[in-house]
Amino acid sequence: MKSVRSVKVERRSLDSRAADVLREQILSGQLAPGQRVTETALAAQLEVSRGTLRVALRALAHEGLIQQVAYTKWMLPEFSQADAWELYTLRGTLEGMAARLAAEHRTRDCVAKLEAAFERLVAAVGFRKHGRVADADLALHKTIVAITGHQRLIDQYRLLEQQVRHYIISSNALILDLNQIVAEHQPIVRAIVAGEPEKAERLARQHNAPEVERAAEALARERAAAKPSPGKPATKAAAGRGAGGQREPVKANA
Repeated sequence: MKSVRSVKVERRSLDSRAADVLREQILSGQLAPGQRVTETALAAQLEVSRGTLRVALRALAHEGLIQQVAYTKWMLPEFSQADAWELYTLRGTLEGMAARLAAEHRTRDCVAKLEAAFERLVAAVGFRKHGRVADADLALHKTIVAITGHQRLIDQYRLLEQQVRHYIISSNALILDLNQIVAEHQPIVRAIVAGEPEKAERLARQHNAPEVERAAEALARERAAAKPSPGKPATKAAAGRGAGGQREPVKANA
């Protein structure tokens, strides 16, 4: 695995910075689903204390990005189709409610923020960079939630945010024509701007279905690639797994 960069020189609180670095490692796939990691190895790589690292890991666990499996061992969760369905239904409920409220209570300032967020998505698609598009994609959805002014809704969406980002990255990676992402979001934005709450809610709820399908396809493809054919040796990825089909702990000097 690519070595995690040190956060020792950062001025922000080390636990927050450590969480940021590990989060990016998870979302970028450098720390893979099913992989187990130890606090000792990660603390050495990040050049932080075990206590600081544990605070960072607990923050990521709260976001649903990692699970504690033993006192000092953690594992990246393997997302299933059931996980995709749960996220789809919950995300659809929150984003549907947000789109309705945004359309009902839109102001000139809110519309300007929404249109600016959409234009940033369009611009990101123009660069043909999936990571950049994923960030702009999530930012647009966060903008819709934010302009509702509904603080409890905003807080609940924040709890789900990193899992949503994870799925956006996975599903968008399967899209060959990134303009499709613009086409999927534009009707929602138009309905909100036009002050059509029922339509905005319906479109926002339906919007996640293609992403869930793409995430399920990605999951099936990854599992098929990792499964060795009869009579053939295991793949390089599978060979790196230890007992129980899990990856070996990350080494400090990796």
